[in-house]
Amino acid sequence: MKGKQSVRDLILSLGLILIAAGVIYVFVPHDDTEPPLKRVDYSVELLTARRAASYPVAAPEGLPDTWKATSVRFRGAENEAWHLGFHDPDGAYVGVEQSTEKASAFISDASQGAEETDVEQRVGDRVWKRYEGERYDALVLREKGSTTVVTGTASFDRLTKMAEALRTS
Repeated sequence: MKGKQSVRDLILSLGLILIAAGVIYVFVPHDDTEPPLKRVDYSVELLTARRAASYPVAAPEGLPDTWKATSVRFRGAENEAWHLGFHDPDGAYVGVEQSTEKASAFISDASQGAEETDVEQRVGDRVWKRYEGERYDALVLREKGSTTVVTGTASFDRLTKMAEALRTS
């Protein structure tokens, strides 16, 4: 008889624990949504990069407020690498990457392995090359002394919009 009471007590205890866990789950607030990304001010880093870099550092001008700058960095000691990350109005990622690093290695890193296509695209008075990849697509501008890559999860229309907005002064 004692063995049956032990099993019954064990089941009752387990039931009470499950009820208590359920009550805690229901009454403790939990939010599964990701917090909104904070907008960053990149003006100081841009000024620093433009003073230090050996090439004209690009940043967008005139984009609507629906484009949110979310990350910025300049690494002068690492091939004068400039990075500016945005979320476009649809929430897709668009990054502006510039560097003096060897173009092939830099493009591969910046575009996360996207492959060069035969498509060339005129943006303003410059011709950009399209790259397509599994994670990111990219527009690439090779110039003397530096390479600019506009890349991300956004559509080519959005990447083009960013490339059109880039200014170097």
